[in-house]
Amino acid sequence: MAYVTCSPHVLETELVVRDVIRRLEREGRGAEVLHAGDVATRVAPVPPAGADRPMLQLWPHLDGTDAMFCALLRRTA
Repeated sequence: MAYVTCSPHVLETELVVRDVIRRLEREGRGAEVLHAGDVATRVAPVPPAGADRPMLQLWPHLDGTDAMFCALLRRTA
């Protein structure tokens, strides 16, 4: 599954993903973060500035895009 938002705020990006993973674990289900930066590097004409991070944050001043965020998750249980 993917979580995508046009927010640059960590409370609306990485912390949301980490909270979802914790909730799934408490329910006996699990999820892992896949490397969105790797995927972006393979499909983008120019690798994004944050492509080395598993959860991808794009920035207007670095990537020439809106401040988009993308996290890719895979169920583990």
